[in-house]
Amino acid sequence: EAVGPQVVQELRDDAILAILLSLFAVVMYIRVRFAEYSFGFAAVIALVHDVLVTLGFLALAIGSGLINAQISLVMIAAFLTIIGYSLNDTIVVFDRIRENRPRMKGSLREVIDRSINQTLARTILTSVTTLLAVLILFLFNVGTRNDLEGFAFAVIVGVLVGTYSSMFVASPSLLLLETRREAKLAELAAKESDTKEPAAAAS
Repeated sequence: EAVGPQVVQELRDDAILAILLSLFAVVMYIRVRFAEYSFGFAAVIALVHDVLVTLGFLALAIGSGLINAQISLVMIAAFLTIIGYSLNDTIVVFDRIRENRPRMKGSLREVIDRSINQTLARTILTSVTTLLAVLILFLFNVGTRNDLEGFAFAVIVGVLVGTYSSMFVASPSLLLLETRREAKLAELAAKESDTKEPAAAAS
């Protein structure tokens, strides 16, 4: 019924460590799968966005008395669930971008737009079905002052946020990172060609 300050601090530290380790694992997994760090970092940017927005809505709901919840291990489980859900949706979009990139003409921006449009129906259907299940869980537990009330509310917000973040946060982040990476590669190639030209002229 009561948890001491030292135990609370340990639980908080363990929760932060669990989230950081999961984000690190995400970067490593996507690096292996997509052979580029840009995809992993873009996914992590979207996941951090999802967790922070969900945490903000949760704080507003608790402060306004809409739900009765607290940041506990159950809530940390909700955040990890949100990370997993959002990551799955993001990887679907990224996988389509990877497939389309070598076989489509046009800029990376156009490839990303086309890939999002191709996966949009799947994203909406998955989100709606997941949202219905979690919404029912929330309706049956709202006002009961148990852990499932806060868990269900957090996952509802996380599903909504994760749905748009894969399109409007992860994909633009990928475009920004890839544009910067290609610009650096072009700059390095230009420097190498400049150093080779004087050497060729001297010989």
